[in-house]
Amino acid sequence: MGVNVPAVHGSAASGPAAAVLAVDAGNSKTDVAVVGADGSVLGTARGCGFRPPRVGVAAALDGLDRTVRRALGDAGLRSVAHVSACLANADLPVEEAELAAAVRARGWGATSEVRNDTFAILRAGVDEPRGVAVVCGAGINCVGMVPDGRTARFPAIGRISGDWGGGSGLAEEALWFAARAEDGRGEPTELARTLPAHFGLPSMYALIEALHLGRVARERRHELAPVLFATAAAGDAVAGALVDRLAEEVVLMATVALGRLGLLDEEVSVVLGGSVLAARHPRLDGGIVELLAGRAPKAVVSVVTAPPVLGAALLGLDRLGAPAAARSLLRSRYGM
Repeated sequence: MGVNVPAVHGSAASGPAAAVLAVDAGNSKTDVAVVGADGSVLGTARGCGFRPPRVGVAAALDGLDRTVRRALGDAGLRSVAHVSACLANADLPVEEAELAAAVRARGWGATSEVRNDTFAILRAGVDEPRGVAVVCGAGINCVGMVPDGRTARFPAIGRISGDWGGGSGLAEEALWFAARAEDGRGEPTELARTLPAHFGLPSMYALIEALHLGRVARERRHELAPVLFATAAAGDAVAGALVDRLAEEVVLMATVALGRLGLLDEEVSVVLGGSVLAARHPRLDGGIVELLAGRAPKAVVSVVTAPPVLGAALLGLDRLGAPAAARSLLRSRYGM
């Protein structure tokens, strides 16, 4: 099926037609790429994080608009055929709908689609829009898709939606066990030493005080997740149990998503992404592979290394019915 690209405005008429404006807008940074109908990358830009809950939808879109306009300018264009926007904080359908309306109003393209940013990671890691991705960074999320358009997903907004894990969650759990170990309410664990030592403090009491009084910023708690994994690797039972539980949570989310899509007994990709999973901790990796083999024996586990904006662009090319050659050229641009 060929690409049907509506007319676009700009000065690049002699070059490849601009098919897709791909947006990967995460909490910490935003990447935008303008992609031609043939899969060539015509322009790119990077901007700040996308945080509607903190600044409001309008202000968040204003910041995104500046990045988009730089990418379009880099391509010598003012608009494209289709906008494929994968956005952080688009966790619920009602949020997707609100953000989709806001994106359409900006006039970046003739058509547009907004998805949660986890879909970009999934699509970047698979050759066709079929599979499941589990992302574990600051939080944890899982999505799945199949070529007929069906998807599987979770609200993934924290403990109120049943989540467990992610870098922030692991840090909180580690602090809980370490505090109880030091004061005698819990079993002994080296976390009571390694966590405060990370901040140059002598005890959990000192760390608790520093966190409570703001001498150690709350935003730095995520630094404790790697400490947890190092303590587990050194043989600590409590830390090891937390790593094992994360493996269980990753596999549980993946298999529920696979089941919803009817893929549990089929050969299918399970893509892992996010800073925690991309770190390739041996105990966590091994636990995930072992548990998944028992529940979805034909699933193939991989860790995505491609930038998520590639996934957003591929989703856009999928939507326009681009040929395989266009997708291959696009992947080659990102070294994949």
